[in-house]
Amino acid sequence: MNRVLIISFGLTFLILTSCKKAGSLEPIENQDWFTGGSQTVFISGSNAFSQGFPSLAGDHALNHEVGDAAFEATFVSSPAPIQQGLGPIFNNVSCVSCHISDGRGKAPETGENLMSLLIRISISGQDEHGGTVDVPLFGGQFQHRSVFGAQPEGDVNVSYAYQTLQFPDGTSYEMRKPTYSLTNTYLPLPGGVMISPRLAPPVFGLGLLEAIPDANILAKEDINDANGDGISGKANYVWNVLEKRKTLGKFGWKAGNPTLMQQTASAYLQDMGITTFIFPQEASYGQTQYDNLNDDVELSDSLLYAVTFYLKTLAVPARRNVTDPAVIRGKELFTQAQCAACHTPKQRTAVNVAFKELSNQLIFPYTDLLLHDMGDELSDNRPDHMATGNEWRTPPLWGIGLTEIVNGHGNFLHDGRARNLTEAIMWHGGEAEYSANFFKNLPTYDRNAMLKFLKSL
Repeated sequence: MNRVLIISFGLTFLILTSCKKAGSLEPIENQDWFTGGSQTVFISGSNAFSQGFPSLAGDHALNHEVGDAAFEATFVSSPAPIQQGLGPIFNNVSCVSCHISDGRGKAPETGENLMSLLIRISISGQDEHGGTVDVPLFGGQFQHRSVFGAQPEGDVNVSYAYQTLQFPDGTSYEMRKPTYSLTNTYLPLPGGVMISPRLAPPVFGLGLLEAIPDANILAKEDINDANGDGISGKANYVWNVLEKRKTLGKFGWKAGNPTLMQQTASAYLQDMGITTFIFPQEASYGQTQYDNLNDDVELSDSLLYAVTFYLKTLAVPARRNVTDPAVIRGKELFTQAQCAACHTPKQRTAVNVAFKELSNQLIFPYTDLLLHDMGDELSDNRPDHMATGNEWRTPPLWGIGLTEIVNGHGNFLHDGRARNLTEAIMWHGGEAEYSANFFKNLPTYDRNAMLKFLKSL
């Protein structure tokens, strides 16, 4: 962590606020370059997504470091002296293998193995909690790797179709559409299997998102588009394992998990085959490679809490170039294009006297955390609790301009099909079709200004 920059930011903030009269902090606080409120870091290099909250101290700082080490730890198959329990079927060997540098995964090129993209699978119907129905003998996620002595569930093949298009001003751009197939399966797949590719998203700022009150999110719901703006955000309600009831979904591409703890435990199980007290049963249960042993959980409660705490306390990088005239123009166009109707610029976290770092923070994540119909072209045709195949949770945009610096690529959307921000915008359909057409019909200077604004986030 670059503590010099963090200390410098802290001193600057103190100087600015100490020169103001009592009660006049609001104009400074409202400046959206403080993207994560007081948990903003002014770092824009390759480690921009991996900074802890600058205010962490004492036990909180220690817990963050313990969770950081566990997040990066590589699991191996049993028996082993440490980090055992991998598999028997899995997608990757560590958290950081998918969420590289705590950032975004990369979509595979044709012929490449999947490294940070996974495939959710299900058959028609709903389970007892209103969720998806696992594929018999395959489960709810397709694991394409296995430990020695077990069989992978099969291979995932991806191919792309390319199309060159033009903006009205004559500028050309290219779109690529992926097709996925499951081959060499260890058993024949039943008919009617629905698949949904999911790219590993960035993991910074998640604690701040979780701290947004449910009431604030639900206040933006407009399922029947009562205001007639063409935007009809919808909440997803999903099964909360610990509370044993349905609660608001916040995490995942379709808001399929209610809490950061459950999201983390689910990833350990499905991605690595690591059991926890939340999900104590192996992902291979019911398959030929299940060992029928009633083992102890493979990740201790304390480490699960530590990793969750690490994710909860990853800071958000500040905006950059906020006074650039082109960026200011791009921000105006972003609003005119109705992008802000879903990518809600600001939110405020709940008051939390037990966790002051998360308490009452004005943040700028650019998301409403609701589901929106993104059109047929982006549909995975697979329902997920209350989400239809066309519906996706609005992803936060904070930090999006640092993706190429941190992760070395510009893959966006749920399956990484977009290779840059232009492609990502032009894939928008459904409720976002107006926004895509607005961008499409802008003159070159204004399109570039809008892109420059997004890259400032």
